[in-house]
Amino acid sequence: MDWSVSTGVSPTAALSADRIPTYSVGELNAAVGSLLERGFAPRFLVEASVSRPQLKKGHLWLTLTDGDASITGVVWASRLKQLSHHPQDGDGVTVVGKLNFWIARASLSVQVLDIRPSLTTVLRQFEQVRDRLLEEGVIDPARRRPLPLRPAVVVILTSVPSSALADMLRTARERWPMTRLLLVPIPVQGAVAERIRGVLSALAMRHEHLQLEALVLARGGGSREDLAVFDDEGLCRDLAVFPVPVITGLGHEDDLTVADLVADHRAATPTAALAALLPDRQTVERDLQRRRERLRDLPSWRLARERQRLLDRRRLLEQQAPTARLPRLRQELQQKRLLLQALSPERWLQRGLALVNDASGAAVTGISDVQPGDRLTVQLRDGLLDTRVDAIRPASDASTP
Repeated sequence: MDWSVSTGVSPTAALSADRIPTYSVGELNAAVGSLLERGFAPRFLVEASVSRPQLKKGHLWLTLTDGDASITGVVWASRLKQLSHHPQDGDGVTVVGKLNFWIARASLSVQVLDIRPSLTTVLRQFEQVRDRLLEEGVIDPARRRPLPLRPAVVVILTSVPSSALADMLRTARERWPMTRLLLVPIPVQGAVAERIRGVLSALAMRHEHLQLEALVLARGGGSREDLAVFDDEGLCRDLAVFPVPVITGLGHEDDLTVADLVADHRAATPTAALAALLPDRQTVERDLQRRRERLRDLPSWRLARERQRLLDRRRLLEQQAPTARLPRLRQELQQKRLLLQALSPERWLQRGLALVNDASGAAVTGISDVQPGDRLTVQLRDGLLDTRVDAIRPASDASTP
């Protein structure tokens, strides 16, 4: 193209015009970096999935992707030691980061300042650990132990200080101040499962010496991602075999962790855990008052019962006295006499019936008992008849003359 013809300006003059800046490659990259530094947020959140994480010279390099786009991320070695979550390939994460722009090669990446598992990753871990423990029988309602009725010593594992702990201590004072609470501070968020397991191991070895009757594992509200430590498989296995009953109060009512499933009792909140474990002082006081009233009324109640028993025995003795028994026995004899009279053969003879005996004196009850020519004795109301059988006619022939 001929610049002199089309614009009337030579190419050299056009390139040196003031309105078009001139850069070296380094200057151009530096200008881009300056624009990014001035025009982009110093820190931001990125929701992404992790792809191909790998350590190089102590630094963690990874690719952050949402399926349609991707960008390189890096966790410097100094920061990596401070992270509570080290992501695996395919993990969903929330990254706190800032942009890194290398001027020398115009390379852009996200410098990771903090990284946390996303809800999808947390729920996936929950399901995987839950399914394994269900298959092995570690999670089994039949394994749950009953809670002590009035525990003398209870150990509480939670963060200190915290509003959840304050509520628990207040609930314990109000419900049952006679229980001694042993407070063991623990971290409750991040990659702290091994630290909690160490505490559990120490308590398990000394539970008899400490006279422990129950353990409460508690954490106040937060996101489900914050509760991920309580889905740790090793931690949950330790809770399942802890030598005294375990009560969990983790997060909110709708939150469910694997630790809740292996515990002997799951409470909706830390405060509810203490309420489930400790008796209500006012309820116990009312029960004691009722018992006191029953004990107070017991002598008069027993006296009335014994008096009634004596009255019953007196009536029984009176009924067994000879003067009381004679009329009753006389009446019974009279009833038996009347019954005998009603069943007496003489009564039937008076009504025109007869008794027939064979020559041996045996009663004749049917034609099968006699033969023609047999001699019979017929007893009537006023005497006996000696007779002989001339013929035998069945009942069907009785009407024949």
